[in-house]
Amino acid sequence: MARLEEECPEAVGATRAEIDLLDRFRMEAEIERLEANVVINCAAWTDVEGCTRDPLRARQVNAEGAENAARAAAGCGGRIVQVSTDFVFDGRKGSPYVESDPPGPLSAYGLSKLEGEGRVAVACPDHLIVRTAWTYGDGGRDFVGKILGAAAEGGPLKVVDDERGSPSYAADVADGIVRLLRVPHRGVVHVVNRGAVSRLEMARAILEEAGLAARVRLLPVQAALLGRATVRPADASLDTSLYTRLTGHEPRPWRTALADFMARHPAGSGGH
Repeated sequence: MARLEEECPEAVGATRAEIDLLDRFRMEAEIERLEANVVINCAAWTDVEGCTRDPLRARQVNAEGAENAARAAAGCGGRIVQVSTDFVFDGRKGSPYVESDPPGPLSAYGLSKLEGEGRVAVACPDHLIVRTAWTYGDGGRDFVGKILGAAAEGGPLKVVDDERGSPSYAADVADGIVRLLRVPHRGVVHVVNRGAVSRLEMARAILEEAGLAARVRLLPVQAALLGRATVRPADASLDTSLYTRLTGHEPRPWRTALADFMARHPAGSGGH
């Protein structure tokens, strides 16, 4: 909303209490009342382990809910922007994924988000699906906050070293969405900060930016040894070439974006 309001002062943000994805008719009525010409759906159930335990709920929120938002947008003759995820891929490609690569989700979460993409595309002809990954920002329960919280308790910290992805500062993703609203593109676009990194490498960078690298020791661990019920993609890093071609803008490197975020939150975790 902070980024949208810079260019669209009339933009309206809604909490779950105000517009619930699963309350289709109330949502349609509210969006019609607002005379919205663009609906940006940032809502999702992103608890990966929770989705594995309850795939029905994952499907309700991430697929059926997304379709409800798209139908509401289409009913007003508007555009839907659906935020999706790198978890639609299996992580076995060996290089960053482009938008045309075939998906192959490994988890209930990934399956539900992929189904959501498909339902959105059918429900609203004027659709933009923005895939992002490893997001962090103000007030989020994210990897940056978890690492800083664990570091505050001491160490050492066990961090996965065999999962790679594309860290994404939420402010940069928001900026990317606003830039994409200026172009008439329909379909999928990847919006992440530039570059790929392992969880361990990102954790090390977080500690360095927070001035904690010398005090907190990191221990690399393989994902398979964590005993998690859900398999994550080993390397689901995303290619942003299409985004750059469409907007003329190249995303910042992930480390530059992380340094910017940490500089804005010198205490470490901001709202985490």
